[in-house]
Amino acid sequence: MPRPFHLATTPRLRIAYEEHGPRDAPAAILLHGWPDDVRTWDGVVPDLAARGRRVIVPYLRGFGPTRLRSGVARSGQLAALGQDVLDLADALGLPAFAVVGHDWGARAAYIAAALAPERVTCCVALSVGWGTNDPNQALPFAQARNYWYHWYMALDRGEKAVRDDGAAFARCMWDTWSPGWRADDREFAETAASFDNPDWADVVLHSYRHRWGHAEGDPSYAAVEERLAGTPAIRVPTLVIHGAADACNAPATSMNRERFFTGPYERVELGGVGHFPQREAPVEVAAAIGRWLARY
Repeated sequence: MPRPFHLATTPRLRIAYEEHGPRDAPAAILLHGWPDDVRTWDGVVPDLAARGRRVIVPYLRGFGPTRLRSGVARSGQLAALGQDVLDLADALGLPAFAVVGHDWGARAAYIAAALAPERVTCCVALSVGWGTNDPNQALPFAQARNYWYHWYMALDRGEKAVRDDGAAFARCMWDTWSPGWRADDREFAETAASFDNPDWADVVLHSYRHRWGHAEGDPSYAAVEERLAGTPAIRVPTLVIHGAADACNAPATSMNRERFFTGPYERVELGGVGHFPQREAPVEVAAAIGRWLARY
């Protein structure tokens, strides 16, 4: 059964979002990844709301009820995801807020923090290290193997899989990335309903193709891309949470990243946890996020 949501209109999107906790409390925006949706935070949100946070959980572009406005390119480039966060904050009238993101959401959270450190009070990133967006980055062979699906989507065969059997493709990722955990069919189906968005396939394909130089970016983000070139240092307090058994982004991909941060920085590795820490260990993850947000 569909959950109630709100809508916020930005220059490019009509963003659907869920909201919890007191409206006059400090805000935290929780950003999901791919292939996922807002349900990924269900085990974390009650704890954060109980700690007195206003918790805003949007569907990213291409997911669930969120819609691109007329004439807007179906871009999934990372700069667009980061700018969407700032546009949402503008639409909601948030002068300051924390960002918490997983997977795509982690990349968006990092970008928002890099672009607007005067507004982002702190950042929590799950399963992704900063400084890993460069298409020219060196990749160990084991990590290149993990990323097979990125390049598969650059092929006609991969495009067909995303367009014709997207939910099954996504289920393959879920079953692969967390070796010690398997979501039940109900949990997956509730999230997979968000992939029925008419923009989902275009946004997903463009995101991975653009990331490796196989698709042009939306020119309207040229200025943002220029600011992100060279991986600018992030100066807001940042916590990274990574599962030790992550079979998508190996834990090593977020290690030794301190040089990219000029503010307080901490990394936590969760033993036995795969790519979805917030689903696999929600109590531990909620406590870590709550502790970090309480500091800043």
